[in-house]
Amino acid sequence: MERRKFIRNSALTAVSLPAAINGFSLTAHADNSLLAAFLPPGTANDHILVIIQMSGGNDGLNMVIPLDQYTNYFNARSNIAIAQNKVLPLTGTITTGLHPSLTGLRDMYDQGNLSIIQAAGYPAPSFSHFRATDIWMTASNSNEYFSDGWIGRYLNGEYPGYPAGYPNTQMPHPLGIQFGSGTSLALLGPQSPMGYTISDPNAFLNNADGGEDLVPLDTPMGLKLQYVRDVSKQSQAYYTAVKDAYNLPGNNNLVTYPNNSLSNQLKIVARLINGGLKTKVYVVSMGGFDTHSNQVNTNDTSLGNHANLMATLGNTTQAFHNDLKLMNKDQRVLGMTFSEFGRRIKSNSSIGTDHGYAAPMFIFGTQATGGIVGSSPVLPAVAGVNDQIPLQNDFRNIYYSIMKRWLCQDSNSLLEIMANSYTDVNICNNVNCAPLGRQTTNPADFVRNYPNPAIGSTKVEFETQGGHTLLQLVSKEGITLATLIETSYDRPQTITKQVDLSPYPPGMYYLRFQNGFNRQMKPIIRAR
Repeated sequence: MERRKFIRNSALTAVSLPAAINGFSLTAHADNSLLAAFLPPGTANDHILVIIQMSGGNDGLNMVIPLDQYTNYFNARSNIAIAQNKVLPLTGTITTGLHPSLTGLRDMYDQGNLSIIQAAGYPAPSFSHFRATDIWMTASNSNEYFSDGWIGRYLNGEYPGYPAGYPNTQMPHPLGIQFGSGTSLALLGPQSPMGYTISDPNAFLNNADGGEDLVPLDTPMGLKLQYVRDVSKQSQAYYTAVKDAYNLPGNNNLVTYPNNSLSNQLKIVARLINGGLKTKVYVVSMGGFDTHSNQVNTNDTSLGNHANLMATLGNTTQAFHNDLKLMNKDQRVLGMTFSEFGRRIKSNSSIGTDHGYAAPMFIFGTQATGGIVGSSPVLPAVAGVNDQIPLQNDFRNIYYSIMKRWLCQDSNSLLEIMANSYTDVNICNNVNCAPLGRQTTNPADFVRNYPNPAIGSTKVEFETQGGHTLLQLVSKEGITLATLIETSYDRPQTITKQVDLSPYPPGMYYLRFQNGFNRQMKPIIRAR
């Protein structure tokens, strides 16, 4: 059995660590130590992708409503159709509206922070939840079976050789973080998962106490067991970095989120981003979209199970976006939603919908181009039970465009990740992949020290803009050795301080400086 199949099939990547953040189970994917929040990024940009998976097959026709086809829409599903006077209108278009519970996403659209991708899917679709999910996770054709995911292939190219040698000082944080009980196929790399689930330590080879039985390395299963134990130790290291970023002093959510499971995930994502974690991809999920029956309330079709899902998606996504804006991190984050398939045009007699074909996707964030990609799906005047929404946008065109425009992959990398050539779609503003949202001032302007290398002591000089200012001496492993200054200044000024290095052995250290949005890790050498 191949190692990646062993990992996936046995679910032994699930590693539970004590005191998980907010009691939440996380899945980490590759980069690890507090230093990475301050050192130059390991990739060409500082962009982050957040993926929201809507599991179960979302009813796209009741989410994005074709007002220019409203008569045919209503005739096909009169028992669940949203009343026309309750559909949320969108600025700049009379052809398309949103479910009345999507007020949060309506506001983001009107502000230019939401793109709607009409009728996304792939040719010859599968209506099996499992197979359809695999196709979306791997970006394969419907007749292909890939054993690695599109995000896993991307991360593998960015961080070759993983997991050997990770975490390290250059790439110390998780490459990606997934919330849930197991590693998503999307994050499975060519050789191994690019991240690991954190759950109960007793469920992972009884590794919590640090003791291990000898492993028979001369047998195939012994080698696999040793590999899994190595993964477990690696996940322990990643957990420390994630927890440190989450608990960074002063790092709090700045808006009130709705009370739901998606909020519990995105609240953590926002704090990890704000806490300096250099993770490139976050995957969160919400379920409940398999609405074969009781999709709406019979007395008011704008209410019911699907309406509750829409409210959760819309209000939570808006809260997350607003949180990032207040944290001044919104320009670095692009979000995407998907579901494994849509629902059929015609509703069923159980006040629900059955497995269907194409469905809308959302791209959201400050750097989303906004607007609608595609047009309202053409609906028949008399829909049959097997009629499907025609495909307009291959979902892999959207993946391709995210990789090219947001994650800055060149033509060779795009071919390796996507396994084919796809069409570039204008979904985000950052066409040239310029690093956005990063501090533009030269870090050398913040902190200086001399001499460097230093033998006994060194004179440190730094610029504070006023307010809370922190200066610490940190080991090369990211451990705080001494807090040299932590105070609040009433005005911008230049501060000097003599730092005694004699208590520490020769080697590399860092001066960690924080003042508002200005941060720096200044290398300093203690000579013999």
